[in-house]
Formats: sequence, C-alpha cells, structure tokens
Amino acid sequence: MLAAALRRCTAAAAARGFLHPVSAPSSAAAVQSIRCYSHGSHETDEEFDARWVTYFNKPDIDAWELRKGMNTLVGYDLVPEPKIIDAALRACRRLNDFASAVRILEVVKVGTIMNDFKVVSEVGGPYHLSTLV
Repeated sequence: MLAAALRRCTAAAAARGFLHPVSAPSSAAAVQSIRCYSHGSHETDEEFDARWVTYFNKPDIDAWELRKGMNTLVGYDLVPEPKIIDAALRACRRLNDFASAVRILEVVKVGTIMNDFKVVSEVGGPYHLSTLV
C-alpha cells in the first residue's frame, strides 16, 4: 500500500514536470557569477611608502590619527620601511607623545623578531633601530 502511494506521488510529480518544464540556466548567468578579483589598481612599494610618509608628515596630525596609522600598518603584517618609521617617530615628536614613540619602536622590534625579518635600508645593508634615534 505504501509502495502504491509512492508510485502515485512520483507519477504525479513527473507529469507536473512535463507540463511545466524547467529551463536550464543560461550561459550569461553563469558568466555573471564569476568574480573578478583583479580589478583595481595595484600599488607599488614606492607608492605605498610615499603614501604612509605623507600620512605621518601631515602637519595637523593628531594622536588618534597617529595610533590609527600605526594600527593599520601593523594589520598589514609587515615591518615598515625605515623612512615610514622615521616619519612616524617625527610625528610623535611633533605631538610630544613619548608613549606612542615607544610603542612604535616596540612594534618594529617585535615584528622583526616574530616574523624573522631583517629590516634592510635602501643601500642594501642591515638597518638598525639605533640609527633612527
């Protein structure tokens, strides 16, 4: 009895399928669903460095912007170039913010140790933080 009920339901569903055929998705819809991750401009290392040096060299930068900039740089999981560190430390000096200067140096120190990076200057040699002071 159960088998007969299942056959009736299956036959009814099959008949409905023939009356209202389902169209296959068009190829245009399939093409639209592909994501394009390569759009947008790619920033070179020099442009990246110049953007951050300009950011920290703003004459009207405040302590919140300084912390936000350093937090963003830390979020990139990189050790900033020495010229970016220099600009950030000079911004700390303009703001008379010793605590932020210490935090910047700690971030660079921890970043170089944890990521096993060597900070290299533009001339190609190892760059020591003692030359920033």
